[in-house]
Parts: sequence; C-alpha cells; structure tokens
Amino acid sequence: MTDRHTARLVLKGHIIDSMMLPQVMDLVMDQGGNFNVEELRVGQHKTDPSYCRLEIVAGSPETLDRIVRQARALGATVDSEEPVELGKVTQDEVFPEGFYSTSNLPTEILLDGRWVNVEKQEMDCAIAVDRVAGRAWCIPFQGAKLGLDLVVGHRGVRITPLERSRQTEIFTFMASEVSAEKPKKVLIGQIAAEMRSIRKSGGRILVVSGPAVVHTGAGRYLSRLIELGFVQVLFAGNALAVHDVESALFGTALGVNLESGLPIEHGHEHHMRAINRVRAAGGLRQMVESGQLKSGVMHSAITHGVDIVLAGSVRDDGPLPDVITDMVKAQQRMRGALTDIRMAIMLSTMLHSIATGNMLPAGVRTVCVDINPAVVTKLADRGSWQSIGLVTDVESFLRELASVMDSDAHG
Repeated sequence: MTDRHTARLVLKGHIIDSMMLPQVMDLVMDQGGNFNVEELRVGQHKTDPSYCRLEIVAGSPETLDRIVRQARALGATVDSEEPVELGKVTQDEVFPEGFYSTSNLPTEILLDGRWVNVEKQEMDCAIAVDRVAGRAWCIPFQGAKLGLDLVVGHRGVRITPLERSRQTEIFTFMASEVSAEKPKKVLIGQIAAEMRSIRKSGGRILVVSGPAVVHTGAGRYLSRLIELGFVQVLFAGNALAVHDVESALFGTALGVNLESGLPIEHGHEHHMRAINRVRAAGGLRQMVESGQLKSGVMHSAITHGVDIVLAGSVRDDGPLPDVITDMVKAQQRMRGALTDIRMAIMLSTMLHSIATGNMLPAGVRTVCVDINPAVVTKLADRGSWQSIGLVTDVESFLRELASVMDSDAHG
C-alpha cells in the first residue's frame, strides 16, 4: 500500500486574479502530489475575496514538506498554522543557519498568537523580531547584530500575492510584456494619471536616472517634472550629476554640444572641468547656493527639496563630493529614502535600477524605460501587474510625459 501523507492548505483573497490558485495546483502536480478541493468560495464581485481549502496528498513526508514550503511562497497558508520559529544571531552580520529568506511580497508572521505585519519589506533579506514590542522587519546582513532574534524556517510565515489593480488598469494592460510596439502615447498618458493619483494621495515618486537623460537632451524634461512636484526622490550615480553640471556650465555632455549635436574642440575636457568646479565649491548644494549652478537636473532637485542619493562605482571620474563611494552606506541611504514610495521610474540605468528594484516592495509601481530590450526585460520582470517596460528613447518618453504634466498644470 502506498504511503499517504496529507496537509491542508488555505488560500484567501483574490486567488484567481492573482493566479495563486492555479499556481498552487500546478505546483502540487509538478512535485508528484495530488490535491482535493474540499471547499471553494469564489467572490461574486471584483472586490470580493475568494476562499479555497485544499487537501494535499503526497507519497512521502519529504515531498509533502517540499510542496507545503513552496506553496507558502505563493501565498498559501497551512490550515492549522504553527507559530513562527526564531533563532538568535550569534555572529554580527551573519544570519543563523536556516534563516527565512524573504521575497518582496507583503509578509506576516504568527508571533505569540497573532499575525504581525513585517515592516520594511524587501527581497533577499531576513526577518528580525522584537518579541516584547510585537514587531518584525526585514534586515540585510549588515543589520544582523549579536543576540537579535530572526525567523528561521518557513513555519508561521505567510505572504500575500499581488492583486490586480482595481482603480488604474495601466498596470494590468500589457504590463511586464517588453515590446517596442506598445502604444506609447497612450501608456505615457496613463502613467501620468497614475502619478497624479499618487501625489494627490500623499504618496511619493522615485526616479532612478542614468546619464543618457542628459546626453539625449532630456534633462530639461526631468527638471520640469521635478519643478511640477512629481519627483520626491532621485537615485543616480556620479555620471548623471557630472554631465548635468557639464551641461549647465558648458552646454555640452561628454564634450558634445547639446544643441547642435556636434563635438566641441577640447570638449572632452569639460566633464573634468565640471568635476573640478564642484569639488572647489565643496559640493553640488554649495554650487547652487553660491549661484554657480543655475540650471539643470541637480539644480532643480536641490532647489525643490528632492531627496538625492548618488551611489558611486569603480569607474567614476572624480568623483563629486556628493557621491557615496562606500556601497554599504549607499545601500543604507537608498533604503532610508524609500519610505512611502509608490512609484519608481527607471530611466536608462541598468545597474542602479536593478539595485533599486531589489529594495522595493512588490506593490510599488515600476516603470522601466530603456532603448535596449534586454535591459527592460530584466528590470520589468517584477510581477504581472505592477511593472511596465517601455523600449524607447528616454528623451521621447520624458518629453511626452513632461508635456502631458505641463498641459494638466496649465489646464
């Protein structure tokens, strides 16, 4: 007689819209198990949650454990849930063996008889717990301090899969499909509408920008979005700031005149001269306050109170005094700036965008714009209904977006 090992899984919420139910069913069969649907209640309206209880049957305890563990990652919970298991940090910046590795989806833990929301949700972290305060939050390795309690194993952990947007269909329509043939004007108009909605409700918008924004002449449009109040946080590297200052001081980017598109004699020196001016002033803010920097993206961001984080790399010239060259400190500053971020617009910068995407909760709306389809594919692959990838020139995207926002401002 074949061994029979069973467990009961419960799925709640928009389990059909989010594809949780069919994904769990596929998982069980792929892993060699079987399932029986013991109860299924489907919501009658778009806002109604659904409920399903499945009996999972497997031929061995190992197979059953594997199915249950992977089903939890999809958002299922065990019918009779056990409390979370904790382990202590015994060495600074090292997680205990068997620690729970987080996803970017909303997560809760069963702590002392109640479900506790995990704060600062981020993928590829551990979950720290303060039992006295009844709190839990995500930490990177650097946050693991001696004696801190961390979640180990998968027991007592549940996640909530993303649901289809009910207010704005822009993040359901053609989302996560990368194509150069999307109706960009329509999409940009709907992105603008989402940005207005976010700002009206007090949410914040993050822009992650590469130097191509300046090289293509699109800096003026990013500055306009900042001036209109649609950018609260700006992540970039040394290059964006350097070439933005070069553009403001000399009218060039990498020595190429931004008006004529022609290289200027000795123009290749301009970015170095720009760096030298900023270093002499003591920093970008000092340049703005002294009147030496009168225009450009950095000028607009500083004068409009945007939270700026410039993270450096090994290839940077200079770098500018404002650039954080310690990568751990740069990550910490970036994490600290992500409070209440509801949308991230990533413009032609693969590495900074990937780093940012890894820090964002899954529910943050993400717009990825790059002329390279491979970059957009990598950046847009964050779930079915919260990411848009646009393969297009960043100048045309920003020009159209700024035009729509300007029209609304004057309308």
